[in-house]
Amino acid sequence: MASGSAGYLHGQAISPPPVHGGLAVADLVDSAFLAYNAGRLRDACHLFSRKMLEPGCTVGMSLTGALTPAGLGMSTIIPLLEAGFVDWIVSTGANLYHDAHFGLGMAMHRGSPFADDVELREHGVVRIYDIVFDYHVLLDTDTFFREISRLPEFQRPMSTAEYHYRIGRYVLEREKALGLERKSILGVAHRCGVPLYTSSPGDSSIGMNVAALALTGSQLRFDVSADVNETAAIVLDAKRSGGQSAVLIAGGGSPKNFVLQTEPQIQEVLGIDERGHDYFLQITDARADTGGLSGATPAEAVSWGKVDPEKLPDAVVCYLDTTVALPILATYALARHAPRPLRRLYDRRGALMERLQAEHAAARGTPVTA
Repeated sequence: MASGSAGYLHGQAISPPPVHGGLAVADLVDSAFLAYNAGRLRDACHLFSRKMLEPGCTVGMSLTGALTPAGLGMSTIIPLLEAGFVDWIVSTGANLYHDAHFGLGMAMHRGSPFADDVELREHGVVRIYDIVFDYHVLLDTDTFFREISRLPEFQRPMSTAEYHYRIGRYVLEREKALGLERKSILGVAHRCGVPLYTSSPGDSSIGMNVAALALTGSQLRFDVSADVNETAAIVLDAKRSGGQSAVLIAGGGSPKNFVLQTEPQIQEVLGIDERGHDYFLQITDARADTGGLSGATPAEAVSWGKVDPEKLPDAVVCYLDTTVALPILATYALARHAPRPLRRLYDRRGALMERLQAEHAAARGTPVTA
């Protein structure tokens, strides 16, 4: 061994045992995922299960890309919610809209990415890469959202978390009537008290249907300022309660920024003393060198105050397809970590906002107003 090289050669020697048909997913990750992106996924599994899921750490998740049409809501995200492994979510509206199909008893099917789309259109079939479904799934889901959103309880401005929570109750009722169970993130999040936010509520079929109702006098409006402040309040409370804040980012885009901007909102805008999220875990296929947010690294996030610089060594980015990496990450965590008590952050929104308002007032040197 060359002089001075020992300090670089302290990692696990690469000498994995052969894989076999009875190998569990978690054991496969630990024994065979040793280098390259497999190595980063192993790092992600360890970070998530050993640090992010420890008591006192609040986990926020962002969801981007057509994950729910591919079944990841049922297979992966719902088990994470029920195990208490995800405490709050920022999602594209599209993921929640397509999630509703399953809770309403509608079907999506595996298809071919090479289908003739002109022919599909002629036969009333919609395609999302290799997923296909009947056009009436869209029409019937639109009808559901419009009928529920017309009800008196929706005739006022509200945060997207409140809207999704209220919608979730009706999805649960429909599941019960159809003899279904655990099909929809909206329904399970309602049951578990997990707040679901949408960073761009007008950019989905849910927002399109709400906009259509506004043309006929509906008073329902999405209060995006409430979304910004409620998510900041969740993060501030995680820190002020003696705990930590972690972000699990599936994809990138607007939901990634929204879950991360909570810290700049606290520090830069509200003037409250804070240092950034403690743990950053992202699964993405985007590159950093294009300047797009989806590929922005945790080191770059430090410069914005989004990530605590002292915790940067714990940050992990996996350059993988989310549909591959997320089920493996979830399976590993469920195998290696016991379920956590549900935080039910939705139920605590009022108290969390009171803390945020008090600290903002103190930072400004002004009394708290009702």
